[in-house]
Amino acid sequence: MFGGSSKDISPYRSFTAAEWGRLRKDAELTLTESELEKLRGRGETVSLDEVEEIYLPLSRLLNLYVEASQNLHGATDAFLGREIKVPFIIGVAGSVAVGKSTTSRILRDMLARWPSHPKVELITTDGFLFPNATLEERGLMQRKGFPESFDLRSMRRFLSEVKSGQSEVRAPVYSHEAYDILPDEDIVVSQPDVLIVEGLNVLQPASLAKEGNEIPFVSDYFDFSIYIDAEVETIEEWYIERFMSLRHTAFREPGAYFRRYADLDDEAARATAHDIWRRINMTNLMENILPTRGRADLILHKSSTHQIDQVLLRKI
Repeated sequence: MFGGSSKDISPYRSFTAAEWGRLRKDAELTLTESELEKLRGRGETVSLDEVEEIYLPLSRLLNLYVEASQNLHGATDAFLGREIKVPFIIGVAGSVAVGKSTTSRILRDMLARWPSHPKVELITTDGFLFPNATLEERGLMQRKGFPESFDLRSMRRFLSEVKSGQSEVRAPVYSHEAYDILPDEDIVVSQPDVLIVEGLNVLQPASLAKEGNEIPFVSDYFDFSIYIDAEVETIEEWYIERFMSLRHTAFREPGAYFRRYADLDDEAARATAHDIWRRINMTNLMENILPTRGRADLILHKSSTHQIDQVLLRKI
């Protein structure tokens, strides 16, 4: 678990789930069980009670941040004599199989229920992976999901255009079934109040450039960032469980890239999943993702049951 041996030197305030839940104050949960069912990811067990205890206080905190940001930008616009809608951008980071997508979808739904910022959109950075043909050409197919497998220039341009208030900004679409970019499809982001950006490596710091020219990274565009955390051994088991489940669902879809794994027996499937995790996903986690955890404004730590048992909020 994150936080260090001394609370005095930790940059975070630590809360148990119960302590965090009391910070929802008088905010009321309006999400229903049927709505939550549509937001859950495969293998996720988040309940309405957990949404009320964890996500409702978080949406209240973010609502305060968004309103403060809107007021600040309004003051700047008044000073400059202009009117530009600047979205509040939230980054959500963490390992494969840790539950980033479920967290992002729940946040999108919860934040859209606050009246001062009803338009909330969500994108994943998977759309900015290089196409498989480019990855094959560069010898990076076994490094898919690592920082070098993303078109960072396009990702930065997208975020810069969104942050500058452009009326419509387009992002590529990634298919997990095809395991590739869909060349004829895109997502249009149209001046949202809040944009959630979910991805593995979104909290990496900017690169240092020669001659002192700074190269911004994705995290430079964020107003708030969240890291979804769990013990490495726990995430590995979740990854294997998901792989085993996908043999009966997504792996059997027409055109599925991983169709060859659909007919593996349990023993072979578990061995294959373990091998993929150790060679690719755990390596990426340990080298690139986990080291960025301490840059997050908020850390949600999950127990082996998928429930969030600790919340860490940055002090400064």
